Amino acid sequence: MGLLGSSITPAFAQNGQNAAGPAPAATRGRTVAPPLTGRVLDAATGEVLPGSTVLFDDLKQGAATGPDGSFSFANLPRGRFTMQVRSLGYNTVTQTVDTGASQPLEIKLTAAATEIGQVVVTGVSQATQLRRSPVPTSVVDRTRLNQTSASNLVDAIAHTPGVAQITTGAAISKPVVRGLGYNRVVTLNNGSKQEGQQWGDEHGIEIDEFSVDRAEIIKGPGSLLYGSDAMAGVINFVAPDPVAEGRIMGAATGSYQTNNHQQGYSLLNAGNLNGLNWLVRGTRKVAGDYQNRYDSRVYNSGFNEWDANGYVGVNKSWGYSHLTFSSFNQRLGLTEGARDASGRFTKDVPSGDSTRSVPVTDADLRGYGLAVPQQQINHLRIGTDNNFILGDQGGRLTLQVSYQQNLRREYGNVLDPAETSLYFQLRTVDYALRYFLPEKNGWNLTLGSTGLHQQNRNLGVEFLIPAYRVNEGGVFGVAKKTIGALDISGGLRYDVRQISADRLLLDANERPSTAPTAETKFPGFSSNFHNYSGSLGLAYSLSERLTVKANLARGFRAPNIAELGSNGQHEGTIRYEIGNENLAAETSLQVDAGVSYVTDHVRFSVDAFENSISNYIFTRRLLTASGADSLRNGTGAYKYEQGQARLYGGEVSLDFHPHPLDWLHFENSFSMVRARQLNVEANQQYLPFIPADRLQSELRANFRRQGKRITNPYARFQMERTFAQNRYFSAFDTETATPGYTLFNAGLGTDVADAQGRTLFSLFVTANNLFDVGYQSHLSRLKYADYNASNGRTGVFNQGRNVSVRLVVPLAFK
Repeated sequence: MGLLGSSITPAFAQNGQNAAGPAPAATRGRTVAPPLTGRVLDAATGEVLPGSTVLFDDLKQGAATGPDGSFSFANLPRGRFTMQVRSLGYNTVTQTVDTGASQPLEIKLTAAATEIGQVVVTGVSQATQLRRSPVPTSVVDRTRLNQTSASNLVDAIAHTPGVAQITTGAAISKPVVRGLGYNRVVTLNNGSKQEGQQWGDEHGIEIDEFSVDRAEIIKGPGSLLYGSDAMAGVINFVAPDPVAEGRIMGAATGSYQTNNHQQGYSLLNAGNLNGLNWLVRGTRKVAGDYQNRYDSRVYNSGFNEWDANGYVGVNKSWGYSHLTFSSFNQRLGLTEGARDASGRFTKDVPSGDSTRSVPVTDADLRGYGLAVPQQQINHLRIGTDNNFILGDQGGRLTLQVSYQQNLRREYGNVLDPAETSLYFQLRTVDYALRYFLPEKNGWNLTLGSTGLHQQNRNLGVEFLIPAYRVNEGGVFGVAKKTIGALDISGGLRYDVRQISADRLLLDANERPSTAPTAETKFPGFSSNFHNYSGSLGLAYSLSERLTVKANLARGFRAPNIAELGSNGQHEGTIRYEIGNENLAAETSLQVDAGVSYVTDHVRFSVDAFENSISNYIFTRRLLTASGADSLRNGTGAYKYEQGQARLYGGEVSLDFHPHPLDWLHFENSFSMVRARQLNVEANQQYLPFIPADRLQSELRANFRRQGKRITNPYARFQMERTFAQNRYFSAFDTETATPGYTLFNAGLGTDVADAQGRTLFSLFVTANNLFDVGYQSHLSRLKYADYNASNGRTGVFNQGRNVSVRLVVPLAFK
């Protein structure tokens, strides 16, 4: 089949092999391929396209076309590898290239009405064109991230159909994919598993938002490559493309948001000299209290952040080896939502040997200061990322090994603000070993193993979960084969996880003790879980425009430490949590089906799923015999339980790009999830914390160039309708219904170039919630904060109108 929206000269044959045939016998057996050269042209005009990106994802090697549209690679290994060619405003070309062939390539790109050539690297055996992957996957690229204003990284991707977020204020968001979140979604930092305190919903994902070039989102069980916990899906936050050989570049980014006066600054430097690659980034973010029309300023909802990340290593004909590092450091206020009779937020202040509650002052709501309770997160990752080419047929071995330390402190004592009420020290050593066999008879086969050792200690004065250790490992095989227009992929995996928790006894002062009179806080336990995962899927291109997909997957998730052993008050979630050490592992069986139809001016897709989960774990509120709240330390108590669950739903997208107004885009999507617990009473039938149905429509204008200095300007206007959520877990007063709401967002921006056409800076202006609608997301934890007597509303509302300005300045050093 030919490529949609692109044409390639005969020198770049449609089957991915050079038209001249295999390399001459004299060059066979050499590890280094001859130089790969080519040009990138506009298919309609024949004009060269300088500044285009030519990328080999699997090799982490890239090049940029020069003023004459030419590119070259001098140090590629021999083999067949996926190459993609991108240029802003054009459709991406994706092709398998035999690097051993020496004839120059001439690649022609067509203007982009719809993006049809995106490549994904997550959850597949090799870099794969998105439309040919049977696994339901979405991509949010850097352009969309820049055009979408958000307080944090998860909020920025939450507009993706099928994706939502559980929030606790402006700084804390955790992803939800098709109704499932927490440990059921694996977060990857550039392909490596992120190991923080994923069981908690009172902190985010601990990745610098400025460090992400794009996000790849797998919807559905992604356990084959990543092990237990990927039952709902995988979100891979991918770093920027490698810098072309001989270049040193940088970028300075600054942003400001009006609602909470959030400021963000980030500096990047990257280079590639004779195969020596590096990238280093530093980021600073700070935000005050956010505001909305019903709460005014929300007390103690600010945060601040210092981040650093990057890598250094070498790229050679034998592959690459990079030393990676990431340091994420965040301090944030925890909003409790307590108020007085006038509706003003209150705070606790010292009063002798105890505390008393007083209204907050106007000064308390200004600036960037944080009050108690607050939280501090420090996440350090040091690792190595290696890719070794084996032989001349394209086989390769990858190895990722990392050490991670996650420190989470909660400060809750007004009398001693420096006292760490909760203090978790989580240390993890993990690895991922994968062998990608050379392509043979159209088969791509990957074998591998992943595992980790993890230890968590309690260093605070309060105890929510026991100290514990986890050891786990898994082996897998994933295969893919292309038969004409049909792509088939699947695989199997087997995992073993062992988790052991320490016993803890407390004295009358709630300090650890071994005295006979001490009371048991955690009894201690040891649990073992083992199971298999598998998937089988196909994508069939009925024509260049019409593709159908289907996938069947079995997932597996072992219970986390909070579900098994928690027993304590959780400040961030405003509740007391009680675990259940007798929980069994969750298993799921999910069926996905989809169809997509793409032309130059219309894109239509439907993706549907059904997911049956055995031993589904959830929390419910505990009540007394009289039906009142069961309180622990004055806070409502919740206990983990299990049931049988069934989720189904999907996403529909319909985008128009009417001719001859090719610059105009009208994009629409609808997402829905239905989630039930089987064989229970009516008030328990709906699963808790399931996102409401959502309809999004966006009108966007993209222009190629306006004069010599204004390039790639755009303007967008979006309507986001979230419907009422009346399907909620009403038993034990665990959840309440949530009214629907409609938000309007807008944005505009442009690149500004110099006389030679080089970009001087890019400007993005975004306005969210234009009409300052007062609303509560069904997945907001603050929805269950205290009653406001002044307006008769319960809980704290989401952020009101927010205008964001972002400036990106590219820097070229060589």
